Amino acid sequence: MSKASMRRRWQQVDGVLLLDKPRGLSSNDALQKARRVFQAAKAGHTGTLDPLATGLLPVLFGEATKFSNLLLDSDKTYEATLQLGVTTTTGDAEGEVLDTRPVTVDEAAIRAVCARFIGPISQVPPMYSALKYEGKPLYEYARQGIHIERPAREITIHALDVRRVAGSQIDIVVHCSKGTYIRTLAADIGAALACGAHLTALRRTQSGGLDVADAYTLEGLLAIEESARSNVLRPVDSLLAHLPRIDLEPALATRFGHGQALRAPIDARGPVRVYGERFIGTGVIDEGGALRPQRLVSQIDTDAD
Repeated sequence: MSKASMRRRWQQVDGVLLLDKPRGLSSNDALQKARRVFQAAKAGHTGTLDPLATGLLPVLFGEATKFSNLLLDSDKTYEATLQLGVTTTTGDAEGEVLDTRPVTVDEAAIRAVCARFIGPISQVPPMYSALKYEGKPLYEYARQGIHIERPAREITIHALDVRRVAGSQIDIVVHCSKGTYIRTLAADIGAALACGAHLTALRRTQSGGLDVADAYTLEGLLAIEESARSNVLRPVDSLLAHLPRIDLEPALATRFGHGQALRAPIDARGPVRVYGERFIGTGVIDEGGALRPQRLVSQIDTDAD
């Protein structure tokens, strides 16, 4: 098949796919596979998962990509397994072993140390990350043996539950703010225990109000008849259910859809989702009570809730 005919296969698809990413694929590889399943012309994801990690990867198609920041900025929940006594170059099982130490701490000490990480903490992003320095991802410098100083960032660990301690392995569940690196958290816990640690398994179970229990595997998607696959997609505005809803009469909806500010019909401040006959986009109500357009969508069909 020619490149031109391949290009003609792409189609406008608008919606949100909850994908259960398998281990071994990068987030971009998983995104491209999902994109091909739906032949979607435009796609993006919200929050990178390492190849080692599995779990919830929300994939946004078409108009939904305009709202990716809402999930990038949201809290996340992870299930993780830590191996005590071994540190690695990457902070996870894919790196080379740096050091091995005996593990002499008991379960009570492990739980006490983990509890110290709950709340606002400072975290230095790992060298093996996609954060950019002078236009290049940090992992590219790391692979060349170049060390870059990284400023610590403030994050919040809302909850850290130790689910299991089995010898030198720990299973934890972490509910955290955006920007949290679980690999770094594992290494920091190991350092606090004076034996070191690295991550051997990671699974994202929640992102914002979305749950991996509602996600589809790539194999599961392919098992669905092609004509029915669009039924698994959530509407674009499903990402916005936590925002107050405003419904506008047709004339005002047209003005808002053309980018004009309006007098807000509700007594509120901050971001809102706006509808006419259907979903129009997001807006912000300022301190003066004006409703100003923020992100507008093309007039697509969505199932408003």
